[in-house]
Amino acid sequence: MSERPRESERGARRSPGTASGPERTADRNRTADRGRAAKPRRVPGPGRPAPAAASRGARPSAARRGGARPPRGGGAARLRLVNPRPRLRLVAVGLTLVMLVFTVRLLQVQAVDASAYADKAAVNRYITVPLAAERGAITARDGSALASTVDAHDITADPYLFSPEQTKIEDAPERAAELLAPLLGKKPAELAEKLSRKGTRYVLLARQQSPQTWRKVKKLKARLAEEAAAAPDGGKPDVLAGIYQEKHAKRVYPNKELAATVLGFVNSAGKGGAGLEAKLNGTLAGEDGKVTYAQSGGRQVPTAGVREQAAEPGSDVELTLDRDIQWSAQQAISDQVAESHADSGYVVVQDTRTGQLLGMASAPGFDPNDIRGAQVDSFGSPAVQDAYEPGSTSKVMSMAAVLEEGKATPRTAVTVPNRLKRADRSFADDIDHPTWHLTLNGVLAKSSNIGTILATEQLGSTQQQANKVLYRYLRKFGIGRPTGLGFPGETDGLLAEPGKWSASQQYTIPFGQGLSLNAVQAASIYSTIANGGERIAPTLVRGTTGPDGRFRPADAPDKRRVVSEKTAKTLARMLESVVSDMEGTGTTAKIPGYRVAGKTGTANRVDPETGRYHGYTSSFAGFAPADKPRITVYCAVQNPKKGSYFGSDVCGPVYKKVMKFSLKTLQIPPTGAEPAKLPVSAGKSRND
Repeated sequence: MSERPRESERGARRSPGTASGPERTADRNRTADRGRAAKPRRVPGPGRPAPAAASRGARPSAARRGGARPPRGGGAARLRLVNPRPRLRLVAVGLTLVMLVFTVRLLQVQAVDASAYADKAAVNRYITVPLAAERGAITARDGSALASTVDAHDITADPYLFSPEQTKIEDAPERAAELLAPLLGKKPAELAEKLSRKGTRYVLLARQQSPQTWRKVKKLKARLAEEAAAAPDGGKPDVLAGIYQEKHAKRVYPNKELAATVLGFVNSAGKGGAGLEAKLNGTLAGEDGKVTYAQSGGRQVPTAGVREQAAEPGSDVELTLDRDIQWSAQQAISDQVAESHADSGYVVVQDTRTGQLLGMASAPGFDPNDIRGAQVDSFGSPAVQDAYEPGSTSKVMSMAAVLEEGKATPRTAVTVPNRLKRADRSFADDIDHPTWHLTLNGVLAKSSNIGTILATEQLGSTQQQANKVLYRYLRKFGIGRPTGLGFPGETDGLLAEPGKWSASQQYTIPFGQGLSLNAVQAASIYSTIANGGERIAPTLVRGTTGPDGRFRPADAPDKRRVVSEKTAKTLARMLESVVSDMEGTGTTAKIPGYRVAGKTGTANRVDPETGRYHGYTSSFAGFAPADKPRITVYCAVQNPKKGSYFGSDVCGPVYKKVMKFSLKTLQIPPTGAEPAKLPVSAGKSRND
């Protein structure tokens, strides 16, 4: 075959239907164009005809494909843009349909099926549970626990999860109650009633259960849950799915009744209900926390996350009480109240040098671990809450005023008749007697009411002036003032201003009738004398230990000079005569080997129910060693009905027992000095 036909075929294959001549002409033009300098293409503007050569060289097939690429002949084809409106309409229609679907679904959820979804959300939701702070401990001065906290659990329930709609059975509360009652020690009917309550998502089934009890409940819950999961078609429902627990620490008092009236108790709300638990609640309680978690069907969802605000524990409080001395005082007063068939009694033990209370016992008491069986009126601390007329133990303040004012000395003679007419009445001593010729020391030793009246009349040129002087000293000793303890329900006692004293009060107040005080105030009077005439406010708290472990001592107590040191020492020697002299009223309080100072008291008692005098208040107060005092003990018994009612017989033995034990416990040895011997009767010679 010749070459020309082959080239014609190649040309035909490249451009079907195109003549070979023009093709060659176009090839030559392209060759010539390559030889010339390259020029930029020019796209024909609107209304400008395309070059003829380019038009002729354009391939019909390319034109039919919409001009996707320019022809090879060097010309430029007209650009044609696709109309976007159909596509935009399609997208808009699609978005409208999507929004319409969402709108319809939103209306269905919020309006049509709102209650159904609310029920589902109620079963599966986040709940917040409080985290109770650990309450601080209360300890004695040696660190032994008087009140502490142990782990406990409140068993709670969600009544909604026991409804027929959730359990698919009608008697779910009754079934659950039958299972829980033996474990919680409750009646099934009581539990069923709580589980059936409407309109609440929380009920308390049992408070402060032991960890062992909660483990039993938890084990039972797990078994029922497994059985319900294994049963086909929910044939065995889990009726304990709505049972929960909250950690709620339990307050325990390991010594039971010991110091119960001082400590008080913690009520069902976890707050101090009486005593130091109430007074120091802010210090002991700490700050509660909380935890929030997701629950589903009564179970915590472990993968849903937990938000927790940790609780801050309370501070520990260390008291001034000595546990052994407190026990001795409580045993002694409890035995005496029972033996005398008395209404109540109290014993206060105080360190004379620091004012710290080593014991503060009352009878009857109660067990703060179980306050349900206690009398409501026994929850307080009678040693600071009871106000009563002290009787002859108050005479020491009258004698202090007479000595401090320089109106007499222990040897000053006082003639004491059997009766003394003053104001509108005739005063007498506790027994009928012939005229006594006593010293001022003898007036105190024999506890003469008449002798005390005669001595205090010397405080002023008139009775009104004498009353004012005596009132000033009574106030300095703390009568009618707070003790300094700040104890809940504490009484200041009663002491009217001298201008308001009745005709009889101006003669009865000197020997302890017509004014009132509490047991701690009475003990503080004798501690003031034992401490050289300086009163140190009583204290019960030594310090606190915070969550950081640092011990912070309590503030120093207030101090006040009442009488001079000389007067205080003289009074101490006079009080020794009450115990050591055979004519004294306090011989029952003698302690072999020790010098003991003390004073008896027997007062008419005001019945708190009738407001009239009925019965007696028996008391004894003193300190030891008399020449180097360390310990003050005060005892009072209200309304003894069996046996003697005199303070020497009722409280003298209690004083002796508690003082002897305290001296031994604190290892205080006798001083070894000979006791002072001041004369009791005038005209008798005695060695100082």
